[in-house]
Amino acid sequence: MSMTFLASKDNAKIKHLRALIEQNQYRKKHQQTVLEGTHLCLAWLQTHKNLVSLFTTEAALEHPDLEKIQEQYQGQIFIISESLYKDLSTLGTSLACLAIIDIPKHAQTVDLTVDTLILDDVQDPGNVGTLLRSAAAANVKQIICTKGVAALWSPRVLRAGMGAQFSLLCFENADLSLLLPDFKIPVYVTSSHRSESLYAQNLSKPCVWILGNEGQGASEYALTHAKAVAIPQPGGQESLNVAIAGSICLFEMVRQRQ
Repeated sequence: MSMTFLASKDNAKIKHLRALIEQNQYRKKHQQTVLEGTHLCLAWLQTHKNLVSLFTTEAALEHPDLEKIQEQYQGQIFIISESLYKDLSTLGTSLACLAIIDIPKHAQTVDLTVDTLILDDVQDPGNVGTLLRSAAAANVKQIICTKGVAALWSPRVLRAGMGAQFSLLCFENADLSLLLPDFKIPVYVTSSHRSESLYAQNLSKPCVWILGNEGQGASEYALTHAKAVAIPQPGGQESLNVAIAGSICLFEMVRQRQ
């Protein structure tokens, strides 16, 4: 294992790392992203995938979590100063660990017969990551996102999802009009303005869930081409956060199948 000290923020390796952290188009161009924190790095390595490169500080190298990563990663480690790490990091006070990975590619096509979560213009990275984490926990493996959804492999969504992406089959920039008519299973969309209750549905078989934009809710196309259901809210709130609403739907499905 080789270690290289990098002192300048103008170093080409540092510029590449910073651009991957900050720019979605740059991530798309290079098909790479950044894992921040030892939890994500260890979760990634546990899926038998490789890190492209690892950036940390001299002090962090002695931490047990970094030692675990070094046991599984035999590539190059770049040592940077504490001040440079703080300048790059989006986590604030955390153990210094930034890893570049190649964004996974897959040849699969959408399976029209399995449990699926569709995110339709859900823009907040925290909401998207939370929904991916809930989907993975509920054993929903297929995720489909329309064009307006926060990038699934951005550092912020990766952190919010706690690495849920690593076990999911993800499709981005999808067109609902080309997908929904072909599904062979029931398709549901959440809407706080519909009277039919989530709890009146039979969710014992595979189904599709559509969750819409934080402000506007589900699109007209989704409401027209899917069965709209509401989550009862006896406390009288106008609506629920989309990540909470989606998690409730997914785990009502799990409850019915137990």
